[in-house]
Amino acid sequence: MTPGPDEIKTQEQEGPEREPFLSRWSRRKEEALRSPSEPAPERTADPEAPAPELPPLDTLTPESDYRAFFHPKVNEDVRRAALKKLFSDPHFNVMDGLDVYIDDYSKSEPIPAAMLASLRQAQNILGWAKEDEEKRAQDKQQQEASTQALEQPASQSAPEPGVQANAPVVAPALPDGSGGQVQS
Repeated sequence: MTPGPDEIKTQEQEGPEREPFLSRWSRRKEEALRSPSEPAPERTADPEAPAPELPPLDTLTPESDYRAFFHPKVNEDVRRAALKKLFSDPHFNVMDGLDVYIDDYSKSEPIPAAMLASLRQAQNILGWAKEDEEKRAQDKQQQEASTQALEQPASQSAPEPGVQANAPVVAPALPDGSGGQVQS
């Protein structure tokens, strides 16, 4: 619960031991800005000191002391070679298992058919696919029947009563949208 303005004034009047947090923080920040801060002492190697004696690179292990390689008088190439030796240890080459970008997600493995059939949602999808197959088969049969009816010669079919023999015949519309053309 946040104290109200009256409670804050009461707390401020009680003394510095009961000073509100924000007031104390603000006061200390102001004090820090007014007084110059002392810089931390720098630890630098004496440039006049001789270069330290370095162990051979072949004998270095991950437990070796590498501090001597960071002396200013040590050649940069020797320093890099020592660090390369250190970081070539398999301990540093372990891939983090939590890294989300290490797998190739562009190649997916399909779900096996047996597992897919056992999933409830997949059963609905497979049911829709089965219905679509049945509907396509029916449409194909209707299309074949209508094309067979159109291909029959006019002499085999007798004209219907009330229809002139020379009148154009209009074919029924096919499911693919290509029907309904006038044939003579």
